[in-house]
Amino acid sequence: MVIMMITVMKFGGTSVGDGKRIKNVSKIVSDRFKRGNGDNHQDHNHIVVVTSAMTQITNSLIDISKEALDVRDIARVNSFIQDVRDRHHLAILEAIEDPEIQEETRIVIENTLEQLEKVLLGVTYLGELTPKSKDFILSFGERLCAPILCGALKDKGNKSICLTGREAGIITDNNFGCAKVIDLRVKGTITPLLELGVIPVITGFIGGTKEEEITTLGRGGSDYSAALVGAGLEADMVEIWTDVSGVLSADPRTVEKVKKIPKMSYLEAMELAYFGAKVLHPRTVEPVMEKGIPLKIKNTFEPENEGTLINGDIEPSDRPIKAITTIKDVILINIFGGGMVGVSGTAARIFNALGRSNANVILITQGSSETNISIVIYDGELEAIKCVRELKKEFDGCHLIKDVSFDKEVCVVSAVGSDMKGSKGIAGDLFTAVAESGANIKMIAQGSSETNISFVIGEKDLENCLKKLHKTFIEDVN
Repeated sequence: MVIMMITVMKFGGTSVGDGKRIKNVSKIVSDRFKRGNGDNHQDHNHIVVVTSAMTQITNSLIDISKEALDVRDIARVNSFIQDVRDRHHLAILEAIEDPEIQEETRIVIENTLEQLEKVLLGVTYLGELTPKSKDFILSFGERLCAPILCGALKDKGNKSICLTGREAGIITDNNFGCAKVIDLRVKGTITPLLELGVIPVITGFIGGTKEEEITTLGRGGSDYSAALVGAGLEADMVEIWTDVSGVLSADPRTVEKVKKIPKMSYLEAMELAYFGAKVLHPRTVEPVMEKGIPLKIKNTFEPENEGTLINGDIEPSDRPIKAITTIKDVILINIFGGGMVGVSGTAARIFNALGRSNANVILITQGSSETNISIVIYDGELEAIKCVRELKKEFDGCHLIKDVSFDKEVCVVSAVGSDMKGSKGIAGDLFTAVAESGANIKMIAQGSSETNISFVIGEKDLENCLKKLHKTFIEDVN
């Protein structure tokens, strides 16, 4: 009987930032594969790798696509292609020692760059950049990195193959820019390769329609890709390899004495990811949670560190609050009017107006008097102005709403922890600490799960507030 133990290992942009780091990743993967299998590739560990693009490549692809559209300078496109070529050719030399594998990989990179050059020149000549074309352009970061990592694995004596997300079986709709997965055919594609002892290297961030058009899953979508692959294969573990040793109790750039969280529940991880923790993409947890697959956060540069384990268990803790996180670059919109009191359908009209403005709403509260509704949205001032315009247009002449205003100098702070549920006085202690930090709370929201309490404060008060909360609820608790 063949026993398949499958681990999906996803490596982020800092992990594959250059050729030396790609070589380090290939060593981590190769050591894990060989340690688990010995001479028999059919009875022990099977590894699937998901990779991001090299550091800053996706950002540079976004920039050059805009330049190709706006500036329409062919020389600039040619210069960009040469810069990307030089960087990836250097990575080949740093990551791969065997000359034959180097040359094989170089040919793949050249063919891929030729496609990228053609589409960028097309945008330059036509002066048109459709969502479909933009997704195609942004896919090249991962499509250039994956063959180099694949070559580095071959260089260490492994059998490996490079696949795009679409080729691996991630099928999406045609909502280019943030495609929705409609079908997973991963098992039929990947399982035969694993049975042959092959290590597949799959491009993160990328899916594809049934018509084989390339789509992207949104920024940060490589984590999500790994979770989808893991769910499709019913893997035993999904690992996200990054540049920190697990999930931390706060942002170390703001708070000094942060602590690693050894274990946390799926729900806690989802709340943290949604409310600003950069270590995980918000959509990563759901696919593995549905299948009950453990998720681990590991450090590529400290592979011996156990990291953070995320699963369905809720670990009892002396600290009701496990982590404090924040979201910046948000706008607080306040809708006020006594005419809303007792009028059914008002909230529906508000959300219809926000929908027309394509607002990304992250928090909502309504006072018990029904005279005020507060909403927090992502993005900047232009988006807020658009929302205000649509809201005023929706209620023009009906006297339900007296005023709509927005505040852009704000941020969201969230306290997360499963043990907050049923902990008497935790909200009171939390807001006492906020007051002692000097911050003024403008809005409060709590989900029914009681795993998260979120509130809005002025951006200028953020640092003091985070430090006070972290010291009170994490540092000073044994």
